[in-house]
Amino acid sequence: MENQPLVLDLLEWVSRRPRPYDEVIDTWRTSCPRLTVWEDTLDAGLVRMKFDDEHGKLIAVTPAGRDFLRSAGRS
Repeated sequence: MENQPLVLDLLEWVSRRPRPYDEVIDTWRTSCPRLTVWEDTLDAGLVRMKFDDEHGKLIAVTPAGRDFLRSAGRS
């Protein structure tokens, strides 16, 4: 994965607690077509969107995302 260090940073950040979708997009979206951290992480199945009645759309790390963090020495 080309953006692996940044993907790992995003995963670490989200793994602390599920984050509201808007917060994730505001923090990780970029207009640079070569730096697609959010899109790469979502496309790889490392995070998922879920809906919570109280908080709306939330982003959480998937089991594959946790495995990816562990394999990189970040847990």
